[in-house]
Amino acid sequence: MHKVLRQVLLIIIFFIPIYLSAQTKIISGEVLDKQSDEPISFASVRFLVNGTGMLTDSSGRFSLALNNVGAHDTLQITSVGYTPIKIAETDLKDSSFITIHLILLSQQEVVVKTKYNRALWFWKKIIQHKPANDRRKLNNFSYEVYNKLELDLNNVNKEKLGKTLFLKKLDFVLDYVDSTTEKEPYLPVYLTETLSDYYYQRDPRKTREVIKASITNGLDNESIIKQLGTTYQNIDAYANLIPVFNKMYVGPFSDYGEIYYNFKLLDTQYIAGKRLVHFAFTPKHPGGDLFTGDCWIHDSSFSIQKIMLRPSIDANLNYVTGLTLIQEFKLVNDSIWFLYKDKFVADVSPIGKTHLGFKARKTATYRNVLINSSLVTASLDSNKSNEDILLNKDAQNKPDSFWVQRRHEPLNADEQTVYKVLDTLEKNKTYIHYRNDVNFLTTGTKDIGNIRIGPWYNWISANEYEGTRLRFDAATNMGFNKNLNLGGYLAYGFKDETYKGKAEVKYQLSRTPWSYIDAYYKKDIDNGQVFYDQLGSDNIFAFFFRKPGITYKYQQVTEKKLEYYAETNNGFGFGITGSSRQYEALLNLPGSELYPAKQGEPFNTFETGFRLRYAYQERTFEDNFTRYSLGSDFPIVELHYVHGFPGVFNSSYKYDKVDISVSDYLNVSPYGFLYYNVFAGKSYGTLPYNLLYMLPGNDWYYYSKYSFNLMNRFQYLTDRYAGFSIQHHIGSGIFRYTKLTRKLKLRQFWEAKGIVGNLSDANYQLNFSSGSPFQTLNNKMYLELGTGIDNVLKFFSIDFIWRVLPTPLPEERPQRFGVFFGFNIGL
Repeated sequence: MHKVLRQVLLIIIFFIPIYLSAQTKIISGEVLDKQSDEPISFASVRFLVNGTGMLTDSSGRFSLALNNVGAHDTLQITSVGYTPIKIAETDLKDSSFITIHLILLSQQEVVVKTKYNRALWFWKKIIQHKPANDRRKLNNFSYEVYNKLELDLNNVNKEKLGKTLFLKKLDFVLDYVDSTTEKEPYLPVYLTETLSDYYYQRDPRKTREVIKASITNGLDNESIIKQLGTTYQNIDAYANLIPVFNKMYVGPFSDYGEIYYNFKLLDTQYIAGKRLVHFAFTPKHPGGDLFTGDCWIHDSSFSIQKIMLRPSIDANLNYVTGLTLIQEFKLVNDSIWFLYKDKFVADVSPIGKTHLGFKARKTATYRNVLINSSLVTASLDSNKSNEDILLNKDAQNKPDSFWVQRRHEPLNADEQTVYKVLDTLEKNKTYIHYRNDVNFLTTGTKDIGNIRIGPWYNWISANEYEGTRLRFDAATNMGFNKNLNLGGYLAYGFKDETYKGKAEVKYQLSRTPWSYIDAYYKKDIDNGQVFYDQLGSDNIFAFFFRKPGITYKYQQVTEKKLEYYAETNNGFGFGITGSSRQYEALLNLPGSELYPAKQGEPFNTFETGFRLRYAYQERTFEDNFTRYSLGSDFPIVELHYVHGFPGVFNSSYKYDKVDISVSDYLNVSPYGFLYYNVFAGKSYGTLPYNLLYMLPGNDWYYYSKYSFNLMNRFQYLTDRYAGFSIQHHIGSGIFRYTKLTRKLKLRQFWEAKGIVGNLSDANYQLNFSSGSPFQTLNNKMYLELGTGIDNVLKFFSIDFIWRVLPTPLPEERPQRFGVFFGFNIGL
C-alpha cells in the first residue's frame, strides 16, 4: 500500500510543474511608434485582470508571465501622448514575440497633470547648461559617421498596380512587396549609404568631411554625393533653429523657446543608474513652424539623452503626413553626453494619405568620437577652406566585403531587398526607358549617348517679329569628355525667315575650386532672359502669359565673347571677359541711323570686364558643365567693372561701367524667411540706349523675381541707379487663424521693390529724340509693393502688386495694379 501511495505521490510531483507551466503564458514583445518605428521607452504594459505588468526598457522591449491563463484577461499598452491599445489574452500565443505599434494622439488630447512653473524652471536649467552640453560649443570634436537613406513605397496595392498599363512589364517588382506585417503593404525601392570622417573646430570655425565610401545606386554626380554626407545633414537639438526640408523650425531648446512652447514634466526613470526626467513640449499656437514632442533629460547635467521632434499638427508642410526626428546621446569619457544616433522618418503622400506614397528614412550613427583633441586640430590644419568636403577617389568602388565589415549596423531584410530590386531594375530596359523619360520631362534635357539635347520647352515658341519659332539645342555631356564641352543651338523664325543660333566651347579647368574658360558666338533676338529661372520670350509658355496691349520691342544682338573664371577655396571668384557686340533694332526701337558714330559703326561695341564675387560657404549643385547656387548662410556680394574700347572690331564707344549687388536669405523663424537684394550701378560715357541700363521690366503675367512687374521692358532708361528688392515669405501668416486655411496650407508673403535712377544731360539729349519710346525717372523713386498667396493647390502663387511711385502725370496712364502668378513646387 505504501508502495502504491509513494508511486502516486511521485506522479503528482512530476505532473504539477507541467500543469503549472501549462497555466503560465510568456508574452514578449516590443512597443514602437507607428510612424517612425522608433522604440517607445517606458511604455506601460499590463494585464488588466491579473495586474501583472511592467515598463518597456530603453529599447521598447518587455517580457511578461501570465499565470492565470483562461481568465479572459486583456493586455493594455499605454504611453503618454499615444492612443492606448488593448489586446485580448486569447489572441496572444505562448512564447511568442509581438510588435505593437502605438498611434499618436492629436495634440489637443494629450493630458498630463503637472505644474507648468516647475516645467518652465526645468527648461531654464536646460538652457543654462547648453554651453556645456551642446557639441557645437566644444573646442573641437571628430567622429566616424555612417549615413543611410532608405526610400519605401507604401500603401502598395499589388492588384491595382499590376493592372496599370505602365507597370505591366515591371510587375515582377511587386513580388518584393512586404504585406506580411500588420502595417500597410510597402515596397523598399531605394537605398544610399555613406561612410565619412567628420572634424569640427569652433574657433576659428572649420569643418572637414572625408567621404571614405559611398553607395548611391545610379547617382554619380559628385555634388549630390557630397550633399549626402554629414556636413549638410547635421541637426542640433539644442539649436535655436532646426531645419526641416527647406524650412527652419524654432527648436524647443531655443534661447527664446518659452515664447513659443508650453512645457510639461511627465515622470522619471533610471537607466544604467542614471536618473532621467521625461520632458514634453507643445506649441502655444497652431500653424507655426514649431515642434511637438518629448525627451529624456539627465537630471544632474540637464543634457538630452533622447529626443523626439515632430512638426506641430497644423504645420504648413505639403504632402507630409508624418514626420519624426529622433536623436540619442551616450556618455563619452564619463562626462559629456554626445550624439550617438539620429534618425529622420517622413511619410510623403502626394495624392492622399490612403493612396500610394513613400516613406523616407535617414539614419546616422556615430563612432570613434574624439573631443578637444590635438588630432582633430592636426586634421583641420590641412583644410584648403573653412569648410572642406572631400570625396575619396575609390569611395564609390568599395567591395561588399568592405561594407560588411565597416557598416555600423547590418542591413535588415528590407534594406537587403532594396539592393535586389535595384539590381533587377538596372537590367530592365522598360525601367530604364521610363526613368529617362521622367528625367527628360522634369529637367527638360535628355542624354543620347555622349550628346545632350534640350531643353524641350525652348523647342517651339512664337512672337510678333519671328512668328512661329523653332529651336533645337545640343551639347556634349561628360561621357564625351569630362573637361571639354561643345554646345549650341539653331533657331528659325517662319515670319522673318531668318536663322539664329549660338556656338560655344567651354573647357573646365577645375571643379573644386570651380574654374573654366568659355568662348562663344551668338546671334539672336534679345529675349529678355537674364537668369536661368526667369521666363523669356524664347519659351513655349511665354506666348500664353504675355500682357495684352503692350507694344512689342525687339532688337538683335550679335556677340562674340571670351571668359576666364576661377574661384578660390575661401569663397572668392574672379572673372575676366572680352566681348564684341553688335546691336540691330528690329521692331519699335530706334535704329542705328539715329545714332551716327564718329568712329566705327553705330551700335557696335568692344569691352573688357572684370568680375569679383564673394560667396562664403556657398552650396552648389552641378549638372554637366553648369553649376547652380543653392545659397549660402552669408551674404553674396558681386562687383562688375567693364571698359569700352573704340576702334576695336569696328566699335564706336568709350565708356566705363561699375555695378555692385549684395543679396542674402535671412531665416526669421517662426516667421519664415526674408530675401533681400541691394544694388547700384553707374555708367560713364555718352552712349545709345542699348549700352545704358534698361531697367528690368516684365511683359508677362508670370511673376518675375528679378524684375519690376508693373514696368515694361525697354520702358525706363538710366545711366545711374540704386535700388532694392525685399521679399518676405511669412509661412502660414494670417492663414493660420482658421481651420480651413490651415487645412489648405496657404502661405502668405509680401514684397517691396524700389529703384532710383537718372540720365546725364548728354545721354538724355542723345536718346530722347522726337518719338523716343523711353522714359527716365529723373531721380524719382520707382516703387512697387505687393502681397500674395503662396502654395495655392500646392503648386501656384498669386501676387497682387501695386505701383506706388512715381506719381503719374495727367497724360500718363500706367498700370497701377496687377495680378501675377507663378509656380512653386516644393514641400
